[in-house]
Amino acid sequence: FTVVCNAFSLWKQEVRVRGVVEYQKGERRPMFRDAWRTFSEGGQAVRLLLASGLGFFAFNLQDVLLEPYGGEILKFTVAETTALTAIMAFGAVIAFAWSANVMRANTDPIKLASHGAIVGILGFALIAAASFTRSAFLFRVGVMMIGFGEGLFGVGTLSYAMNIRDASQHGIALGAWGAVFATAEGLSFAVSGIAKDWLSHLVSQGALGAGITSPAAPYTMVYLTEVVVLLATLIPLFSLLRREPVRDAVDSSRSFGLADIPA
Repeated sequence: FTVVCNAFSLWKQEVRVRGVVEYQKGERRPMFRDAWRTFSEGGQAVRLLLASGLGFFAFNLQDVLLEPYGGEILKFTVAETTALTAIMAFGAVIAFAWSANVMRANTDPIKLASHGAIVGILGFALIAAASFTRSAFLFRVGVMMIGFGEGLFGVGTLSYAMNIRDASQHGIALGAWGAVFATAEGLSFAVSGIAKDWLSHLVSQGALGAGITSPAAPYTMVYLTEVVVLLATLIPLFSLLRREPVRDAVDSSRSFGLADIPA
């Protein structure tokens, strides 16, 4: 079903171009190091990629833990734990729709990404609180806020990268953003699983103290780590907000739609 839907949605999205982009006779093709130097000039791109990496790492640390947490700690059924993915996706879709409207109003994409990080911090705080109160409601609300926050963060950072006025840099911007996203996501999956298992072992051995014996403690520690990393993400984001050249470097007049988010 997924393959059929993707094939249908991708059909004729882009016109096929045979061969490579044609250059004029004698024109030198740009080297990657030259394109990267242009892209990273002024340090804005580096700060953006740093913020993107930290943010996506923080948002995705929970990915392999939410369902086990729901089942082990809150005693969710299989159907209830599976529904968590739908709840998060629902939050993301709302974020995409809302972002499309505010981006058409020339909203600063970095401000949008910052709002996403702040929403994520609140979401993870609610999930951590749910471990103490055993509240399924708080947990579900936190999950939806995570999806909403990551949606805002993704739209904001990608829009900033893609709206650089120099059109020749759009390709490297998308490639760099995508590479950072994939790397951060993969690392977060590995780190969260290893950290949770290691912390669970320490808790079972009593190595963290007599007061930390709850099976929810390893999960809560990972969630609080995500809060800390998202707080760190705000530092490079705020540095981009404070710099005057940002307004000149980004073309916010371009309309934004759901189709602009890469799969």
